Amino acid sequence: MITVVGPTAAGKSALSLDLARELGGEVVNADSMQLYRGMDIGTAKLTLGEREGVNHHLLDIWDVTVPAAVAEYQGLARAAIDDIHARGRVPLLVGGSGLYIRAVLEEFEFPGTDPAIRARLEEELARVGPEEMHDRLRSRDPMAAGKILPSNGRRIVRALEVIEMTGQPFTASLPAPTPYYPSVQIGVDRETGALDERIALRVELMWAAGLLDEVRALIPQGLREGRTASRALGYQQALAEIDGEMTNEEAKADTVRGTRRFVRRQRSWFRRDPSITWLDGGSPTLLADALALTG
Repeated sequence: MITVVGPTAAGKSALSLDLARELGGEVVNADSMQLYRGMDIGTAKLTLGEREGVNHHLLDIWDVTVPAAVAEYQGLARAAIDDIHARGRVPLLVGGSGLYIRAVLEEFEFPGTDPAIRARLEEELARVGPEEMHDRLRSRDPMAAGKILPSNGRRIVRALEVIEMTGQPFTASLPAPTPYYPSVQIGVDRETGALDERIALRVELMWAAGLLDEVRALIPQGLREGRTASRALGYQQALAEIDGEMTNEEAKADTVRGTRRFVRRQRSWFRRDPSITWLDGGSPTLLADALALTG
């Protein structure tokens, strides 16, 4: 099995298509926002034509009202991978959502949930906002707080729920790495200046391609109510522009800044994993270098 990881806009999708063609592979999506139906432009989801005949799995599986659930994704992804293997094909797990990648590749059991605790914390989140609750998380589990954005109320609530249920830091509930699948892990990145330029261009193209129209179409489907989908980069800014809270230029600039912050977090997550071999997404020998790693 091959895994292609790395920060947003580094070139993972292009490499995965090339590898799939060379190796007889199929792609299993590991980008958490591409799991949502209708969220296409803002997530840089490949169109059917852009997939060039390569089978892609786990795109468009959730409505925008559904909160992200890594445990559910884990089961779906492993079922897709096992099916690809059974047909004699090569699975390529591709994306930039670190926890989703880890949940598939490693022995990873998720702590349960307590509906009463969850409901109380979510009510509090609605009342006081994510920043105040992030402060509480920082006092109880500084390591977890350092990994969760102060604006990410959903993950803050989950961390506080696990802490309350287990009496231990949220980070203590994450298991030591034990492989579930043997995997060649390829990381794709670029020099920061070059990646920053690609991010800025991607955001401009998102708006030019009709992101606002996409968001307007998703509003009647419940985008505003979706705890995960409504906070996706680009989508929260597009909603703010539609509501008159941001100008067009402000919305795009805020999306660029947010994406660059997210890239730093992605790098921090993936660079801790010594099993990932890093390649330059801009190298003319990228495909050859990746194929050499697959043996």
